[in-house]
Formats: sequence, structure tokens, C-alpha cells
Amino acid sequence: MFTRYVIVKLKAKTAPEFTRLMEREVIPMLRKQKGFLDEITFISPDLTEAVGNSYWETKADAEAYNRTGYAEVMRCLATVVVGTPTVGTANVSNSTFHKIAAAQTA
Repeated sequence: MFTRYVIVKLKAKTAPEFTRLMEREVIPMLRKQKGFLDEITFISPDLTEAVGNSYWETKADAEAYNRTGYAEVMRCLATVVVGTPTVGTANVSNSTFHKIAAAQTA
């Protein structure tokens, strides 16, 4: 399993709208992507920053989404996000939410 994380700065007082956009616009878009497994999103206690972790079957699936779907997601969030997001990737080594075979992460 592979993960992408995106860290964004939220415009003032837009955390509720960010949550709504994630639920109604972004997650449905992600579900249409090949290899998409799950999305977990966090908002900082001061409501100024959000972190989204998307989980993918393979690195290739995550990279394909990055090339074809990510720009559309960011356009959708343009009304609530300020600045340039920070994006990173990683192999998932452990999860209590997902069954992961050790051989897949080695």
C-alpha cells in the first residue's frame, strides 16, 4: 500500500467549507480513481491547516492520480486554500485500518 499526504493552509474561517468540499466533491472524485483505497483528513486545532492522507493500492496508482486528478481536486479547493500545498509520499508499513501483508512493504 502507498500513501500520499497533502498539507494545505486554510483561508480564515473556511474549515467548515473545506470539510464540506472534501465530503461532497473531493472524496467522490477520489473514489473514481484506479487503486484508491481511503482518505483520512485532519484539521489543526486552530483551524488554519489541513492534512489529507490518501491511500492507494500501488505507487503507480498514486502517481497516475497525481498526473491526472490532483489538479482537479486543487481547483475544487481553491476557495478555501491559500498558498502552495506540500505534497509527500510513502510506503505504508503498518496500519490498524487496513490489512497489509509484510511482503508488500518489503
